[in-house]
Amino acid sequence: MLTLSDLTLHYGHSQILYDISMEAKPGAVTCLMGTNGVGKTSLLKAISGAHPRSGGTMTLNGQDVPASTPPQARARAGIGYVPQGRDIFPLMTVRENLETGYACIPKDQWTIPDEVFELFPILKSFLNRRGGDLSGGQQQQLAIARAMIAQPKLLLLDEPTEGIQPNIIKQIGEVIKYLRSKGDMAIVLVEQFFDFAYELGDHFVALERGRVIHNATRADTDREDLLAKVSV
Repeated sequence: MLTLSDLTLHYGHSQILYDISMEAKPGAVTCLMGTNGVGKTSLLKAISGAHPRSGGTMTLNGQDVPASTPPQARARAGIGYVPQGRDIFPLMTVRENLETGYACIPKDQWTIPDEVFELFPILKSFLNRRGGDLSGGQQQQLAIARAMIAQPKLLLLDEPTEGIQPNIIKQIGEVIKYLRSKGDMAIVLVEQFFDFAYELGDHFVALERGRVIHNATRADTDREDLLAKVSV
């Protein structure tokens, strides 16, 4: 689904990512791990187009994605991005937030699937409530649901458990498992909560100072070795 080869990224004159090569496959969760400041969020921004990469190649479904491809074109090509901090629209209702996902799909598909409310039943009760009036956990559910509306083939999740209560963390884990089980979506998960990530992960990529220091399947990953690599 997603292949990166020797991807580099700069902020001005500062290089943030160095020669990142990795894959994310359909029906699998690829966990992107590491301590704060190693470049995890920057890599998701490079994939989504929020910050164009400086070099290297990226392919999605076997098609080259030039660095100049804007975020909206990547979204229409099947990349869904749930950023750290969620970025829901606080003055728009839950329904209106969900409907922003329509921009990426044909008009005849403009509907909120029942699946969204089956996975996030609280949102059905809050359709007319403003996004800014939701709790942090409810906003996270809304952000994931909004990404699902656009029917992504690649879903990027940046710290989905950050600052939310344990029962919603568990629910989000079940949603990720469900999306993986469908087999047609590749999921890249950035997550500091090690146990949450390790339980879900099929493939693990660890970064240190903008470079890959571990890139292996679950079967080829030792839990304690990985924990040591991504801990302070």
